[in-house]
Amino acid sequence: MSPMLDVSDDVRAEIGDEEAARLLAGDGAPGSYDCTSCRAPGNTEQERTSTVLFVGEETAVLAFAHASCIPSQVVPVSEDQLKDAVRTITADRAGEAEAPSPAPLHGVPGRSVADLEPAAARQAVLGVTCGQVLVDDQLHPALVVEPTAPIARPGSEGSGDEFLPLLIEQGFMPVNDVARAPFSVTGWSVLLAMGRLHAILQPGVAGGQPTSWWQAHQPLPVTDDWRTAANRTHTVFVYAAPVGAIGQQPREDLLREALEKAAAGGLLVAAAMPLAGT
Repeated sequence: MSPMLDVSDDVRAEIGDEEAARLLAGDGAPGSYDCTSCRAPGNTEQERTSTVLFVGEETAVLAFAHASCIPSQVVPVSEDQLKDAVRTITADRAGEAEAPSPAPLHGVPGRSVADLEPAAARQAVLGVTCGQVLVDDQLHPALVVEPTAPIARPGSEGSGDEFLPLLIEQGFMPVNDVARAPFSVTGWSVLLAMGRLHAILQPGVAGGQPTSWWQAHQPLPVTDDWRTAANRTHTVFVYAAPVGAIGQQPREDLLREALEKAAAGGLLVAAAMPLAGT
């Protein structure tokens, strides 16, 4: 019995027609698998299954997911991210323990050096918190980004905070009402791989491959509710505020209050980004 595999044109272009035909014929395709998106068991002989190709600088890894979770696609990742994904797969298959449960705020705050210059020669990092926001009576997955220090414009020697103006130039829009969905931004995306948050990707130079604007030091676990919402909408709302505007909030209701306060003070921008990967 041939597997019920979906192989997108992008995946076929990467692996070649011969390899795609071999997979579709059942040679090399697993019978059972753990969905690379929801992590639940799947079976290629009983349900539609997407082929998901993670492509790094030097290597690539082919994974499988429920077609109801995500479509077949190519996911560009850094070589380090790809190695992390391989280690995760290996650990899962070996029966090793999963990462610790995330904090109550639907995710774990993560920090990574930003591709921005901090003011006053201080190293700024971007703090990222996962949460859900209620918009139009529906919960949507969200990320809240806040630097640890003022952000100067690259190449400048000023001491002002240009974090929000820089993002507005990239297509982010000021938020006046948190209850309204933000507009989409072109070329940006949120990378969720192997059920963990890896990066926020920005457009590549001259139409090249997307690059990481924010990247987790280690892939961050997210809650099942956050991942389910992301897979349902295929969109993540990304909010950003200057240092000190949001702070570390222990619960989603307090995070919502902080977002509304920042918006009322003109200190919040946002963009809707597609979910890249799983």
